Amino acid sequence: MDYLKEYERWCNGPEFDEETKKELLAIKDDKKEIEDRFYQELEFGTAGLRGVIGAGTNRMNKYTVGKATQGLANYILSQGTEKMGVAISYDSRKMSKEFSLQTALILCANGIKAYLFENLRPVPELSFAVRQLKCTAGIMITASHNPPKYNGYKVYWDDGSQIVSPRDKDIIADVRNVKEYSEIKEMSKEEAISKGLLKFVGKEMDDKYIEKLKSLVLNPEIVKEEGKSLKVVYTPLHGTGNMIAERLLKEIGIENLYVVPEQKDPDGNFPTVDYPNPEDPKAFKLALELAKKVDADVVLATDPDADRLGVFAKNSNTGKYMDYTGNMSALLIAEYRISQMKEKGILPENGMLIKTIVSSNLADAIAKNYNLELIEVLTGFKNIGAVMRKAEENKDKEYVFGFEESYGCLIGDYARDKDGIAAVMSLCEAACYYKSKGETLWDQMINIYNKYGYYKETQVSIVREGVQGAEEIKNMMESTRNKTIEKIGDYKVLTFKDIEKDIEKDMETGKIKSTGLPKSNVLYYELEENSWCCVRPSGTEPKIKLYMGVKGTTDEDATEKLEKLKQAMLDVVTK
Repeated sequence: MDYLKEYERWCNGPEFDEETKKELLAIKDDKKEIEDRFYQELEFGTAGLRGVIGAGTNRMNKYTVGKATQGLANYILSQGTEKMGVAISYDSRKMSKEFSLQTALILCANGIKAYLFENLRPVPELSFAVRQLKCTAGIMITASHNPPKYNGYKVYWDDGSQIVSPRDKDIIADVRNVKEYSEIKEMSKEEAISKGLLKFVGKEMDDKYIEKLKSLVLNPEIVKEEGKSLKVVYTPLHGTGNMIAERLLKEIGIENLYVVPEQKDPDGNFPTVDYPNPEDPKAFKLALELAKKVDADVVLATDPDADRLGVFAKNSNTGKYMDYTGNMSALLIAEYRISQMKEKGILPENGMLIKTIVSSNLADAIAKNYNLELIEVLTGFKNIGAVMRKAEENKDKEYVFGFEESYGCLIGDYARDKDGIAAVMSLCEAACYYKSKGETLWDQMINIYNKYGYYKETQVSIVREGVQGAEEIKNMMESTRNKTIEKIGDYKVLTFKDIEKDIEKDMETGKIKSTGLPKSNVLYYELEENSWCCVRPSGTEPKIKLYMGVKGTTDEDATEKLEKLKQAMLDVVTK
């Protein structure tokens, strides 16, 4: 793309409004900024769009959102499913409300019914609503946990899961075929309502969603009893979470709930955090201050679209609040729910526990212990959703639990995306249950390690921004791919998987077979002693991600092993 030529077109073309032109003329002397905004079109990838808000082809704005929506509308029309409609929700980010209404009206202009949430709602409720309303698709305007300057556009299909292959590629092709902004159809809000094409969704869907979650509580009486004294601090980090969480927790019996006041209200500037990500302990600063003040047992945070959950729990021996990784919190929920289902005789014989390829091997141990089938998929919850869809169609397996290390899990089959709201509820239920046994959530985490072994995981991101950065990331992946690596740190490589090339190589025998996974730019190293490493470029951010995990005999042993492995893997990728 000739970025200067495209910049001139946006500055002078009749299809662009005056506000857009004014923003672009203000950067006329900044060649680097112009290049960054116009060197490519913001790519509609397998999850949709995500980018910095602003004018330009490589930005989130009404023109890029319009093209994406028109392309999706063309695809829906080609499928003949326009009468089923599309559910649309949005989070607290800048321009989310505007983009959601614009999206709805473009769909309506194409004769497709739009079910638009009247106010912001969490991702999991959108996934639930797609299934409840029997829509052909769903759209969520969100950039998840990215910094404030970002927004995004996630596309779901009729099962409530994000689009997967081959449908994602077909939709991407239709989006790319929208060459001109003049192809984007328009309709006024008033006309869309009068024609019955625009419907608003609100409290009635909240009620259904909350009732569904409450039905999944395994020990409601224990929650009601112990919930009288359990103290919980919760923060939605200025996002959508508290639209549902506060009401849900109070209805199941959590009486001492403290929502961080400075972070309670939705705000796309995220003024109290640098980065609204519950994976980052710094995001818990205000929540932990409140927790110490009220002597809370559990501290919980969801990201802006409330699909991820971060957790701190009090160590009663030291009084310190302990940080849980996404693997730890998800597998604490898994162990609690699966053990209770088994105890109550409701654990299905054909049950499956699904994890992603970069998630903890502790999941394998839990699945084995409870005789569940462990299924491993590529990163991205949509891949867990794809397994759920297949099982639902074939009626041969029952979903029990699914999670990914990036702080997301799903406790039931009512939705097809990770659900931070349900995870908040489940953590509180588990805290009540263990409290009734005289134990804290941290005590239970130690119990799990003593039962299965000290599994520990971490990840490192190498950030490379801009055009040059994208090339560096590509080169790092290729360089690593082409190395014959027989040992990483202290561990022999047992198996090497190049998922892009669909190769799984036994390093001892040299035997090669298929990975059995869809092609993806991922390198995976299975090591001795239940250890592993994985490398992949991020699909949404300018970084290459390194994941690794170990199994130790004690916490200290696992921590030491993990630190050594992390350094060894960094050396492999960067040297």
